[in-house]
Amino acid sequence: PTLPLATNRMVQISEEMLRGRAEHNDRCLANLEEISLHQQNIEGINRALTRLCPELQILYLQHNLIPKIENLRRLRDLDYLNLALNNILKIENLERNEKLRKLDMTVNFIDIDGLLSIESLKINHKLEELYMTGNPCVEFEHYRAFIIGTLPQIKRLDGKMITATERIQAQQDLAETRARLVVAAKDRVRQRGGNP
Repeated sequence: PTLPLATNRMVQISEEMLRGRAEHNDRCLANLEEISLHQQNIEGINRALTRLCPELQILYLQHNLIPKIENLRRLRDLDYLNLALNNILKIENLERNEKLRKLDMTVNFIDIDGLLSIESLKINHKLEELYMTGNPCVEFEHYRAFIIGTLPQIKRLDGKMITATERIQAQQDLAETRARLVVAAKDRVRQRGGNP
């Protein structure tokens, strides 16, 4: 006898899932401002989320299987995005989230070569808090200085307030720090057998 093939059904964000998590808002999605979709085995952020919940300000997507930040550009009022404990390799596609104030990327797979992707957050002028603890990129010796120098708008990194002295030093050393990061990133790609 042959065994039936296992079906790897991708869990996507659906209207049913969203309504089930919007009980605090009488299951109404159009004016929903906060939703928690943590621990749902979600394997991607599809357009259903932004189409059905355009007013979201707080979005909890932690502890899923999400490999990429995508399809969030319509969430103009997004204030807090929690993507901790996912499979994300780089920060991207948040340029349109102009009101984003807090971003939690704790324990993902952002390595040294992915650290350069934080430069995409320069345009997020309201961003005050960034959490990157538990990502491989924190091994880079100048990780904190690079982020502080690159993102002068942030006030807190990994839960720790940024001092004026730390900010000034990071901005003065930014060109050198970035150059070191580029070299370290190329080395990391080579270590993984890739072509930098």
